Amino acid sequence: MLSTSQPKPAYRWLVLAAATFAQASASFALLGVPTLAGFMQQDFSLSAAATGLLLTATYAAPLFALLFVGDLLDRKSERLIIGLGAAILFVAMLLAAASSGFASLLLWLFIAGLGYSATQPGGSKSVSVWFRGDRLGLAMGVRQAGLPLGGAIAAAILPAMAAASSWRSAFVVGAAAALAGGIAFAVIYRPPPEDAGAASRRATLSFAIVAGLLRERWMRNAMVAGLALVSAQYGILTWLMLYLRDHAHIALTHGAAFLFLVQFVGVVGRIGLAAWSDRAPGARFGLLTLSMIAVAAGIVILMLVPADTPEPALALLAAWLGFFGLGWYGPWVAYLAEVAPADKVGLTLGTAMALNQFGIMAAPPLLGLAHDLSGGYTALWAAIVVALGIAYGLTRLTGTAPDGSASHC
Repeated sequence: MLSTSQPKPAYRWLVLAAATFAQASASFALLGVPTLAGFMQQDFSLSAAATGLLLTATYAAPLFALLFVGDLLDRKSERLIIGLGAAILFVAMLLAAASSGFASLLLWLFIAGLGYSATQPGGSKSVSVWFRGDRLGLAMGVRQAGLPLGGAIAAAILPAMAAASSWRSAFVVGAAAALAGGIAFAVIYRPPPEDAGAASRRATLSFAIVAGLLRERWMRNAMVAGLALVSAQYGILTWLMLYLRDHAHIALTHGAAFLFLVQFVGVVGRIGLAAWSDRAPGARFGLLTLSMIAVAAGIVILMLVPADTPEPALALLAAWLGFFGLGWYGPWVAYLAEVAPADKVGLTLGTAMALNQFGIMAAPPLLGLAHDLSGGYTALWAAIVVALGIAYGLTRLTGTAPDGSASHC
């Protein structure tokens, strides 16, 4: 094991690999839930709105946990927090697999979300401190690519496993993967020398500090863009397979290939867009506005394609939605890590990610309700397009500093 007193430049790439693996493993478990939504819908005879509640339960916990996790990351070891989170995720996924009813399944999915809450800000913080001021966008893009990478692998493996055995078996596999990622990170990671004393800081979490962050123009714009884009992202991840089943008569197991494509190209998007954002001041936020336009255009096309559209054309559209609909997260996190106060990077990431959970939590059931009330998918997709349009207008109206600079609280 490397000593933090004599760090080697190459070690930061090992940190990046460990953080990416931990993220991919946790995402394999949690993003496996939407890939299995159709199977659980059939097993429990759920409506579209109730199916969306599966995703709400999964993503509700970070809404409450991320703020506190982010503050802990500014004071405690990333190894401890990510390792403990992986253990919680592991146990909760096993208990979810053993659930005998819909209510207990929702409870264990909620607790699984608590465990997952450590991975996102923890991995982002560990990468930001090792790559501060040098290749931050590229490194953060690679690290954030772990989320769609885990989702892509889940889409490729878990639906087939559920069809051959059951969704419960797929949950067990996801639990084991999450635990492996957390253990690997805890074994490998050490902080850089200048951050070695972080664990000794006293508690500083104050809602006045959080309110001060939210008063910053750069933070407000990041939140508006993030909420709209993350709602679109989870709308696509939750409903694309079901839309292809009901609109284009593509079986769930075959539709999983399209979801895999969305996730896989999302990996490319997160790395590519984040690396692109290193090229010029202001590029990071500019790529967020570009992503809003691109995702809205892609969903409009998805709404208009006839049921007999050739599958290669649907695959191209899925790739477009994956590149921008998931790729936006790389420059978004890099932007926040870059402009946040140096002593509040963890809290800034935790606050932003916690507020993003409103979109992650609310989008699946609300979009499902739109489907149930309208009897089709047009209202569902149109709601996403409208949300993106409003967010684009608001960020254009308030603007952001070209270099992302702002006064810090």
